[in-house]
Amino acid sequence: MTNQLSQRTVSFLLKDDKILLGFKKTGFGKGNYLGIGGKIEQGESEIAAAAREIKEEISVSQPQLQKVGNFTFLFPEKPEWSQQVHAFLCPKWEGEPQESNEVQPKWFDCGEIPFSHMWDDNQFWLPAILNGHKLKGTFIFSASLKVVKVELLEHREKLLNLLSRITTT
Repeated sequence: MTNQLSQRTVSFLLKDDKILLGFKKTGFGKGNYLGIGGKIEQGESEIAAAAREIKEEISVSQPQLQKVGNFTFLFPEKPEWSQQVHAFLCPKWEGEPQESNEVQPKWFDCGEIPFSHMWDDNQFWLPAILNGHKLKGTFIFSASLKVVKVELLEHREKLLNLLSRITTT
């Protein structure tokens, strides 16, 4: 089934104990704060797609991307929404995040992430990846878009704590 799922990326820029989220103005996830990302195009690698989406959505280039997660999101009530998402952290990049037609970027303290204004799954995995864990998981959503089942595994390898050494160029 995984091969049939839409393939997407999500990336989180990090700076000085802050995380960049985008307020989604159009399309899938409209009205929520999200990481920066979107669909992987045919023939495109995960990392190339993540870099392209960052450039398109917030005008930032040369992102230093580190893969931290691979998540399957299943929507039994709307199977066309089901997707596999490759998650990245980005401690370095060039340029300043800019608003686009699709997202309005906003910095948040890592301890004050607005989970109540995000997809329900974020509360289960985002704090862990920000603390250096690499994860793989599956989330099943109800018709009301609440997570009703979680399967989450941690990779044995941990990332270095990025938040202690983040700088932008």
